[in-house]
Amino acid sequence: MISVVPITQSGHKNKFWQRFTSYRFAENEYLVPLAAAEISKAVHAMPMAFVRQENRFMLVGLLSLTPGKNRFVDQAGKWLGKYVPACFRGYPFGVARMADKDDLILCVDENAGLISDTSGEPIFDDQGNLSGPVQEIMTFLSRIRKNREKTDQAVAALADAGLMAPWPPDAEKGLVHHIEGLYKVDEAKLNSLGDEVFLGLRRSRSLVVAYAQLLSMENIHVFDALAKIRDRVKETRMDTGFLNDDMISFD
Repeated sequence: MISVVPITQSGHKNKFWQRFTSYRFAENEYLVPLAAAEISKAVHAMPMAFVRQENRFMLVGLLSLTPGKNRFVDQAGKWLGKYVPACFRGYPFGVARMADKDDLILCVDENAGLISDTSGEPIFDDQGNLSGPVQEIMTFLSRIRKNREKTDQAVAALADAGLMAPWPPDAEKGLVHHIEGLYKVDEAKLNSLGDEVFLGLRRSRSLVVAYAQLLSMENIHVFDALAKIRDRVKETRMDTGFLNDDMISFD
């Protein structure tokens, strides 16, 4: 069971953390939130879609056509794809926004098996500050979180323009899936927008998201390729670098 708690002096001053060596923690994830800063990499690696949460849409990467199965993670916990989404690279850490404040706080999953009383890298340094590596992770995850919030605004603009359309992947020839609630950009409506609305989407950076989502749909057959890789590849590059800065500017 996940137990995410804020990092505090009182709770973690004398604690240590260990870097993950397997992506098994993500093996049941079939959708992953994406920030626009990740698009330049993700568009070549996985299908992207939109899902509706409450009254808003969000951009996600599709990791499987079956709920509860991440086809990018093999039986040994190795990542098989071309790109590892940013939110996985900071594990077991994450960031959350404080209630009624703009500040982000660093959190950790204490049930990840990577927090120790005796061994690993210290969470805090001798001066009581976050240790260097942990501070780097905090900076990285904060950048992603803030970029994702800007991405949500860009996606909202697409929705407000009436460009969201249901996307059942089984409409693609030969595919069988069990995932509901996926959306795509309605390309016909996008191409027929008036100049004022189109220019507004350009100013909000929404067009970057829209065109990337449409292009990424060609990756829907990646799951067949991943199945073949899982069957034959025994050794795959294991990349757990927190700070692989593959982000593009989206300010």
